[in-house]
Amino acid sequence: MPTQTSPAIIKYTYEVIATWPHDHLAFTQGLVFRNGSLLESTGLYGRSSLREVDLKTGRILKQISVPAQFFAEGLAVIGDRAYQLTWQNGKGFVYDADTFRLEKEFTFEGEGWGLATDGRSLIQSDGTNRIRFLDPATFQVIRIIDVIADGHPVNRLNELEWINGEIFSNVWQTDKVMRIDPTTGRVRGVIDFSGLLAPQDRGPETDVLNGIAYDAANDRLFITGKCWSKIFEVRLKIRP
Repeated sequence: MPTQTSPAIIKYTYEVIATWPHDHLAFTQGLVFRNGSLLESTGLYGRSSLREVDLKTGRILKQISVPAQFFAEGLAVIGDRAYQLTWQNGKGFVYDADTFRLEKEFTFEGEGWGLATDGRSLIQSDGTNRIRFLDPATFQVIRIIDVIADGHPVNRLNELEWINGEIFSNVWQTDKVMRIDPTTGRVRGVIDFSGLLAPQDRGPETDVLNGIAYDAANDRLFITGKCWSKIFEVRLKIRP
């Protein structure tokens, strides 16, 4: 039975508020809502990019390619700088978020998966149940949390988003998104996005759910996946 120190994990489902087109060839690794449009990091060797995308039309407004030897991963924006990880190269890139001009590169330990920010630190996942908080100036690790649900580690944490004081993370190869306490690592809630992308909207290239963005000013949550043809604005509902 849950105790006062171990509250029950809240289980959520969802309702779709709106649907927008998405490039079905975009292998989405990171997604950020900024100034009315989406910034997106796409992966795969030879296809990785940083792009700005019009939410309503899916049109690419601006794009730069990442060198072919890199597999791009998570993306976060602090102020006027965009930070992008790579998967297994231990290297990240810092861009001017408005012009996409590359300002510098940085290095980090382990693999790069998801990236988010609380406005002060970069928050990084690496495919395990560990989440690291990095100094955005030095890229040194400030602290680490282990993500736990009901006493068990939650592995394969991937795309991250900071939402109302919590970390949201999808679990790779599932339709689940975790609501995580950023201080303790405890999972507060689990959102089940099963059935979000309909069978008729899937193609040969369609991959797993991966892509969480939040419009804080208007309290809008967006979800997509790797090579999905749609982006969904969703509202969470507690499962009865």
